[in-house]
Amino acid sequence: MNRRNAYLALWLGLLLVGQIAAFGAVWRFFVHTQHGQLLDTIALTGDVIGRRHISKLVDTVLNVISVLSLAAATGVIGFIALIRRRVTLALVAVLLIAGANITTQLFKYGTGRPDFGADGALAGYGNTLPSGHATVAASVAAGLILVLPPRLRGLGGLLGAGYAALTAVATLSAGWHRASDAVAALLVVGGWAAFAGILLVLTAAPDSLVQTRDAHLVAVSTLMVVGVALLAVAAVGLKLTDQVVMIPPEQLSTRRLFAAYATSAAGVAGTAGLVIALMLVTAHRVVAQRSA
Repeated sequence: MNRRNAYLALWLGLLLVGQIAAFGAVWRFFVHTQHGQLLDTIALTGDVIGRRHISKLVDTVLNVISVLSLAAATGVIGFIALIRRRVTLALVAVLLIAGANITTQLFKYGTGRPDFGADGALAGYGNTLPSGHATVAASVAAGLILVLPPRLRGLGGLLGAGYAALTAVATLSAGWHRASDAVAALLVVGGWAAFAGILLVLTAAPDSLVQTRDAHLVAVSTLMVVGVALLAVAAVGLKLTDQVVMIPPEQLSTRRLFAAYATSAAGVAGTAGLVIALMLVTAHRVVAQRSA
C-alpha cells in the first residue's frame, strides 16, 4: 500500500470510529435516560400537527420500501458495478447494504429499552432504534454513490442524500419512529460506508489513478453547508425543548410541539446530508480509476 492509500485508510478508520462513537452517544442518551426519552417524545407528539396535509406523500415514500424493493435495488447496484467490470466494487457495495441493514435489525431486536414512562404513543413498541426504513434508504443511496460512474457521482450524492433525508423524516411524520431512531440508522450506514471504503482502499490496484476533477466539490460543499445549517437549527430546537422537557406533551402549546418536531426533522435531514457528504468527499479516491 502506498502512502496516499495508507493515509486514506487511516482517515476512513477514524471516520468509522467516530460514527460508532456518535451512534453510541445517541443510543445511550435517547434510549437509556429519561431526559432523552422525554425530548424524543415531545418532538414525536408534534408530528400530528399538519399530518393530514402530507399524509399522501409520507405514505408514498414509506410504502416503496420493502424487502423485495431492497433486494431489487441491491441487485441493480451490483449490476452497475459489474457492467463497469468492477467485481470487487460490486461485492463491497452489496456488503455495505447488507451489513447496514442486518446491523440495524440485530441491534433493534437484540437490545432493550428502559421504561421511564416517557414514551407516549410508542410505549408499547419497545426498542425502535435504529429505523429500518431509514437504513434501507440511506444504504441504497450509499451503495449507488460507490458504483456510479465518476461524472454522475455528485448528482447521485445530492439525490441520495435527499432521498435518505426524506425517508428518514417520513418515519417521524408517520409516527413510526423517534428522531433518534432515524439519526442512529444514518450513523449505521455511515459506519458501514467507511468500512466499505477501507476494503476498497486495501484491495485497490497499485496503479489506480485519482482524478481531482472527480471530487465533486460543489456537491460536497452543498451537502456540508446544508447539513451543518440544519444541525444548528436542530441544536437550537433541542435547547428550547429542553426548557419544557418536564411538562407533559399534552400540556404544551401547538407552537411548542411543532417547533420540537420541525427542528428534530431538521436534525435528521442534516445528519443525512453530512453522512453522504463525508462519503462523497473521498469517493473519488476510494473508487479510483484504473490506469489506461
